Order: sequence, then C-alpha cells, then structure tokens
Amino acid sequence: MNIEIQPVSYDDKIVLQRLMELYLYDFSEYDGAEINAHGVFGYPYLDNYWTEAGRYPFFIRVDGKLAGFVLVSRHAFLPGNEQSISEFFVMRKYRRMGVGGWAACAIFDRFPGKWEVQEEHGNPPSHHFWRRVIDRYTHGEYHETFLDDARWKGPVQWFDNSQKAAP
Repeated sequence: MNIEIQPVSYDDKIVLQRLMELYLYDFSEYDGAEINAHGVFGYPYLDNYWTEAGRYPFFIRVDGKLAGFVLVSRHAFLPGNEQSISEFFVMRKYRRMGVGGWAACAIFDRFPGKWEVQEEHGNPPSHHFWRRVIDRYTHGEYHETFLDDARWKGPVQWFDNSQKAAP
C-alpha cells in the first residue's frame, strides 16, 4: 500500500469540497449538524485555504486513489503553538489500515514546529486516534489539556517537533 500526501490545487477545490461533505456527514453523528436547504452541510472556511497565508489543504491518497484529506492552519488555541490540524478525514474504506496515522505523521514532519491538535468533546474515537498517533509520534513527549470555554470544548494535545528537519 502506497500512501501519499498531496497539496490540493485550487483547480481541485471542488473535489475537496465533495470530500468535506462526506466528512461533515460522518461528523454529524458527534456534533448533531444538519444539512441546509440545499442538501449540504457546507464548510465556511474552505476558500480560506487558498486566500489566507498559513492554511494548507492536502489530499490523502492510497495507491493513487483519494482516501481523505488534511487541513493544516495556524489557528491554535494555546499560546505559543504555531500550527494545528484543522480538519482530518480518512474515508471509511481506508480506516484501521494505518492510513490516518501515516498521514498525520507525514503532515507533522512536513511542518516542524509547535503543534496543537484539538478534538471535539463528543467524539471519543477521535480522542483515541489522536492520543495514540501523537503518543507514538512523540514517543510520549506531548501534553494534553481539556478546554471548556467559548473557543473550544474538548481535549487538546500539543507537542514540539521543531528539531525535525522538513522533508
């Protein structure tokens, strides 16, 4: 199995938008979101990934086929953190095969620095996934807190991989 991280070009924005709908549908189990009158969930920040500095969209591909996406941004809740995983999605077909863990680590390696990963309070599978991946990636050298305020409600892990050289 060949797993790749590929930057998303503006020309492929519609493909990312369609994958985002699958992600938001899956996520609605945890956040209770409803589709709008047009039959979509919608993601209000998608265009920002091509118009704002510090935002990076990536496809996850397995053997050349679309398997998900990762959105990286400079939006962090904890002081001093430089980047975060804004959204992360692996299609069900590719889950529990190591695709998500590999993709997360490839993204961390691509952006050395002070990382933050937040999980929605009501999404236990996400908590389990990120704790396991980050623990393995950092060899246990990470921190975790739980935010419960207007900005965020849920666990937040953070770590520093500044000493890693970008590929």
